[in-house]
Amino acid sequence: MIDGTVGAATAVIATFGVAAAILAARQSADKPSVARFAGITALVFAGQMMNFPVQDGTSGHLIGGVLASLLLGVPFGVLSLTVVLVIQCLLFGDGGLLALGANVLTMALIGAGVGGWLAESLRAGKTGGMLILRTALAAWGSVVFAALTCSVLLALSGTVSIFAVLPAMTGIHAMIGVGEAVATVAVLFLIPIRTRRQTDFRGVLVPFAVALFVGAVLSQFASGAPDGLEWVAEQLGFLKAAAPTMAIFPNYTVPWLGTGPDSAGLAGLLGVIATAVFAGMLARMWTNRTVV
Repeated sequence: MIDGTVGAATAVIATFGVAAAILAARQSADKPSVARFAGITALVFAGQMMNFPVQDGTSGHLIGGVLASLLLGVPFGVLSLTVVLVIQCLLFGDGGLLALGANVLTMALIGAGVGGWLAESLRAGKTGGMLILRTALAAWGSVVFAALTCSVLLALSGTVSIFAVLPAMTGIHAMIGVGEAVATVAVLFLIPIRTRRQTDFRGVLVPFAVALFVGAVLSQFASGAPDGLEWVAEQLGFLKAAAPTMAIFPNYTVPWLGTGPDSAGLAGLLGVIATAVFAGMLARMWTNRTVV
């Protein structure tokens, strides 16, 4: 959907953005533990598998940027989303290498970076209902901002007019953002932000347990309807067939098991484990400790 020039430009932007996040993470005085980072990242991966119905045969899925940034800190949230996107691309053929820069830009740098900064700004000094409301607003905004950025990339590629794609993308993603807001607030009740620096049951084991359950079991019941971008592309006439993929687990299935629920469940389970392992390896870049 985006041309080579725009894809290359987003790759450069994404590279510098992720490098800046790594530098900020190494210099941060509030580092999450390796286990904490791995668990939250695995949880975001599993959450992104859960497409939920929206309207008119459309589905949406969690970005998880604000969630990751509030639970880990903004630079770590950006890196967490980057890990998820890399795993999706390399193991599942979801997104593709040429679009990886654009995906990191829209979901990691905008979703987790801008969204996380917005969440921390809106939440400052607030308690009770206002805290929940502002958290939900930031999560919703992160989805809309990501959709807006995607619209600009599509227009710059000459794929579709900005005047057609911008209202369509922001409109459908404004509704998807409601699901993002609800999911973000719900998870924060389950895994409170105050456990960011802890390695207790709720801070580490709960994210892992929920990620494994969602990836292996609930993912089998995810909506098969096209997501917001695919729906807009279909409506505006720029949806194209995906190129053949060489992914290990194409379309989140295990090839030798076919396309049934068991195949999807095992692929989800393996994806969660791979994400946690990759995230744990990355976390070693800023700490050699297992606790903080």
